[in-house]
Amino acid sequence: MRTLSLLLAAALAVASPAPVAAQRTDTLRLSLEDAVTRMLRSSDEARIAWLGVESADAQVTSARAAGLPQLRLTSSYQQVIKNARAEMVSQLFGQKFTYNTTLNAQQALFQGGRIFSAAQAASSVRSAVRLDNAETRARLAVDVQRAYLNASYLARIAELQAQNVALAASRATQMEQMFGAGRAARFDVLRSRVERANLEPIALQAVSDRDMALLEVRRLLDIPVDEPVLLTTVLNPETVRALAERTTADAAPDALRASVRSAELTARAKRAGVRVARADMLPQMSMFFNFGYLALPATNGFPLLMGKAIKSACPAGSAADKLCQNNGWFADRNFGVNFSWNAFDGLRAKGNLDLAQAQAKISDIALNQVREAAAIETSRARNELTRATAAFGARQQNAAEADEAYQLATLRFQRGLSTQLEVSDAQYALLIARSTEARATFDLYLAAAELARVRGRDIPLPNGTTIPVRTDSRNASSGLNPIR
Repeated sequence: MRTLSLLLAAALAVASPAPVAAQRTDTLRLSLEDAVTRMLRSSDEARIAWLGVESADAQVTSARAAGLPQLRLTSSYQQVIKNARAEMVSQLFGQKFTYNTTLNAQQALFQGGRIFSAAQAASSVRSAVRLDNAETRARLAVDVQRAYLNASYLARIAELQAQNVALAASRATQMEQMFGAGRAARFDVLRSRVERANLEPIALQAVSDRDMALLEVRRLLDIPVDEPVLLTTVLNPETVRALAERTTADAAPDALRASVRSAELTARAKRAGVRVARADMLPQMSMFFNFGYLALPATNGFPLLMGKAIKSACPAGSAADKLCQNNGWFADRNFGVNFSWNAFDGLRAKGNLDLAQAQAKISDIALNQVREAAAIETSRARNELTRATAAFGARQQNAAEADEAYQLATLRFQRGLSTQLEVSDAQYALLIARSTEARATFDLYLAAAELARVRGRDIPLPNGTTIPVRTDSRNASSGLNPIR
């Protein structure tokens, strides 16, 4: 029993909030607003969502690139060791050194609608990914608040259990004094000791639950396990009540849910994919233009002159009217149009078209499911807010009455008008009332935040600001907007 008491004292010392002056200088003082900002800025899920947006932007760029002119510069050098055509036909084919530089320009003229449809699909996917990012931000904002407030609630429960143990210990000491003065029986002393001993493991469990909840907060925010964390936000019941009333009174039409809009854009992208697959069955046409220079020097060495056919370039003994090239660069240009039509490809195009049409139908069904889920989730959130509001009012009144009943039971016991059992019952009822009051406050706040999330609103915070969840700027992920 003595060992258990020592462990309990140490645990309660940790559970009790220390004065500010006694806090370690390296303790992380974490408010609810700081936790949300940190979650949206540096959590793994938030970073993955932002990388998804960047990936979608890159896909749009790639899809649009197919419809833009293509320019390619190529250069080559070739040295012939032995040429069979020169030996069989003519030495004209026996140029040993060849330098070639070409700028090739290509432009697609008609691809069966592939380029336009692919660009539309990529643009729809990018918009869908951005909306998914907004939905992820909103969910993360609510999730981190839920984890934070759960840790705060369990810390409050640990504090209440510590107070219960302290009251039970004080009552046991009082009973021992009364027993020594002959005013209480041995049975009353034993009852008070047993009551205190029964409360000690419950208090230790409450401390353990609080520590586990803090570990979850550390995990979500990537805080080292050995770094001390102090949760500084305390919910004001009146502020929470005002927030719930403002949320309930908001009669503006619900904004289109980000997840629903994302599903609509995904379905649109799948339908554009059908047009992309159908393009394989249509002809394709493109044009090209080559602008280059060719040099065939007689001796090895990089040509530095523009090509000309002149008499002075001919070797000694050549005919008087013969013209020879001066080993320089000669222009080489050509223009053309390509036309192709895949007459038969083993039904590959048909298979791709059937697959794209099936995927489009699946996306339409998924869109209906997302709409139904969003409607049900909104109704559920409204019902939860109504329940939490009613429970909040009842729990506040119940806690006030339980506190008054405990004070009266304690006073009656001190004057010998009631028994220790009545005081214990009143103390237990007060513990339950205070814990349920704290739970009702947290539940009401989270119900208001969840309803704002499912309605497409910015997520409210206890300090009167909101979390803007629909943003395309990475830097805006830490911004908080005032509630208006």
